[in-house]
Amino acid sequence: MNHASQAFITAASGGQPPNYERIKEEYEVAEMGAPHGSSSVRTTVINMPREVSVPDHVVWSLFNTLFMNFCCLGFIAYAYSVKSRDRKMVGDVTGAQAYASTAKCLNISTLVLSILMVVITIVSVIVIVLNAQNLHT
Repeated sequence: MNHASQAFITAASGGQPPNYERIKEEYEVAEMGAPHGSSSVRTTVINMPREVSVPDHVVWSLFNTLFMNFCCLGFIAYAYSVKSRDRKMVGDVTGAQAYASTAKCLNISTLVLSILMVVITIVSVIVIVLNAQNLHT
């Protein structure tokens, strides 16, 4: 209750203890916004923003850093993922999304280039082994 209504009740009671039913009734009227006889009803809608989930790709970046670090792209992706997580903790959703998008692109590039390098390495080893067997026969 605010101090103005408390002072009003104290002054109106003439030094006697306050009438608790009267306080409750005045509080309900103030809470509803208008007397019970009025025909207009006011409503207030408060839009609470939902917690936006921004994926930061830290696990994917860490995997690429440890296992598929093609030209250090995995490490750079990990740095952007950590920046995205920091921005998310601060509450900067736009900055977190920007860093997460960059980390995702770097992770995809790292994954594709690393798989391509593994395939090229396997094919070249097979070709070398087959050529070496053909030379000996």
